[in-house]
Amino acid sequence: MSRFRMYPTTAQEQRILLHCAHARYVWNLAVEQHAHWKPGRRSAPGFAEQCRQLTEARRDNAWLASGNADVQQQALQDFAKAKNVRFASGFGEPAWRRKHVHEGFRVIGTDRVPESHPDGSPKLNARGRQVMGRSVVVRRLNRRWARVKVPGCGWVRFRLTRTELPVAKTFRVTFRNGRWHIAFAVIPDPIDAPGMGEVIGIDRGVTITAALSDGQKLNCPQLTTRERARVRKHQRRAARAPRGSEAEAAEHAKAAGLKAREADRRKDWCEKTSTMLARSYGLIRFEKLNVTTMTRSAKGTVELPGRNVRQKAGLNRAVLAQGWGLLRRRTGEKAPGRVEDVPAPYTSLRCSACGWIEKDSRKSQAEFVCVSCGFSCNADENAAVNVAAGQGGVPRPRRAAGAGGVTAATGRSSAREPRPTRVGIPLF
Repeated sequence: MSRFRMYPTTAQEQRILLHCAHARYVWNLAVEQHAHWKPGRRSAPGFAEQCRQLTEARRDNAWLASGNADVQQQALQDFAKAKNVRFASGFGEPAWRRKHVHEGFRVIGTDRVPESHPDGSPKLNARGRQVMGRSVVVRRLNRRWARVKVPGCGWVRFRLTRTELPVAKTFRVTFRNGRWHIAFAVIPDPIDAPGMGEVIGIDRGVTITAALSDGQKLNCPQLTTRERARVRKHQRRAARAPRGSEAEAAEHAKAAGLKAREADRRKDWCEKTSTMLARSYGLIRFEKLNVTTMTRSAKGTVELPGRNVRQKAGLNRAVLAQGWGLLRRRTGEKAPGRVEDVPAPYTSLRCSACGWIEKDSRKSQAEFVCVSCGFSCNADENAAVNVAAGQGGVPRPRRAAGAGGVTAATGRSSAREPRPTRVGIPLF
């Protein structure tokens, strides 16, 4: 997906906002139709039937007829796709869309271009005629600017941050935090492996976002201390302003703009880091973490309230600010088949030199000193070496197993066993 910042004029912005309203209205009608269904009633209409109903609605509703038919039909198609993948996507049933929250629409290209097969031969229909497809009309203005033809809005400028113009059949326009973006449906080519076959392990944490097994330590950029103070200032002013007033909305918008800046920095860092990993290493191993479960709220229920709720909320914010999931997902998309997940248990307690697991070896967040062989290094780097060797999730290794050796699991925990004593007898 190629995403760019878009800069429409005032007149174009009003027209684009109308497209967003039409797409949201049609989506909510589809949600209402499917929510009305109950066992014993007829099934809700599908995409084809909804398109016929949309044609009738456009005849009777002047406001709906003033919009673009492609925008409204694509909203119905997006709803049909969301309905079909509701169990596999993780988002569940399609929900209602609200104004000022879900501002966006998707359209198909207006240019007709001949389609061809992967080998370059023209694609023909049953009658032997050339099959024509849809394509987005994009024109370059200069090195930094380009324009795209949006139905009903004409040519709209966007900031060109890549060397090549996007070639796609559809694009999506979104509006969030006072900024317009356009995303072209382009599937990028995977990044080839460097050919050296080097294996890298990545341990993800809060203090150090990504610790690599080769010694590199990468940190995700966040807001500065001054910017965080500005966020708190705007939040205090919003809390003191009259509820529902323009002053409250303005302060919330200013705080949201700063948080959007932090999100942009995090996404940019994840994109650049994932590209670097895909280009530099043949096999990339991540510590397997369930971020959704780790950042679950601890507030509990009214009958069973949680403990340390504020502390857990602070930890959740710190974890989500690191972009763990986005880094793993983007790396897997850029290097398909070359990314593996290693079980997380015991990766931070295992000695990467001798393989001994002991909880007392982890002296602090940053210090690891093995109680068996005396090996010491940074704790995150030690865990990354174990991840690179694929050593995770094993409760008890053999004494002779190093980070790259073979381990045998038993039902006992090494934390309850006495430590080996130094009596001059070699342990190996």
